Amino acid sequence: MKNKKVLICPLALNRKNYLCAIEDQIKYVEIMKGSSTIVSIVALVAVAVLYVLHFTAKSPEEGEPAEKEAFISEGSSLKIAYVKADSIILNYDLAQDLHDEFTQRQEAYNSEFGTKRQSFEREAAAFQEKLQRGGFLTEQRAIQERDRLVGKEQEILQLDQELSGRLAELQAANNQQILDSLLGFLEEYNKDKKYDYIFNGAEILVGNEAHNITAAVLKGLNERYAQKPK
Repeated sequence: MKNKKVLICPLALNRKNYLCAIEDQIKYVEIMKGSSTIVSIVALVAVAVLYVLHFTAKSPEEGEPAEKEAFISEGSSLKIAYVKADSIILNYDLAQDLHDEFTQRQEAYNSEFGTKRQSFEREAAAFQEKLQRGGFLTEQRAIQERDRLVGKEQEILQLDQELSGRLAELQAANNQQILDSLLGFLEEYNKDKKYDYIFNGAEILVGNEAHNITAAVLKGLNERYAQKPK
């Protein structure tokens, strides 16, 4: 996981609802075996989310001071709930499908890189053996072969960086897809439930299980995902 980033994101001022999101990244990392940089690049889809949804009682009338919204909520009971984001990520079918796709892409890239690396290693070993036994007719020919291998090595290193970059981009896209999916669902879910706040359970040290809506949210997410064409 990385350091937490706090994002405060008010919606348009002419709307009744304000949304603040705190993103708490949860990384699930799978390390591929091997000696290349691509081997130790990030792996699996990972998202982490902490959403705080704040729904005010009503928007201020035109010309009224903005402080009135805070004043309206003062003294009234708040309806709160929390979701265990780690459980959502582990059990959300969309997250699992994205993980599987990521793993397949990762294995394909690792295979592509591994094949080229092994080919280079064989050629490099053959060059070394030929050089040691004096197999080159001229020094110039040996230098040419050495330079060719150096160029090939650079191509492999460039491929390593390129494939690693593709994986990083894919991971970021997957993260955003799950983030958008969860946020969209919570907004729809809260239209009926009308919670003032929905917290991430990972940030709560002691909580009343009566406020835990993880199971309901997960059920709704998976039902909605199952209805989408694959």
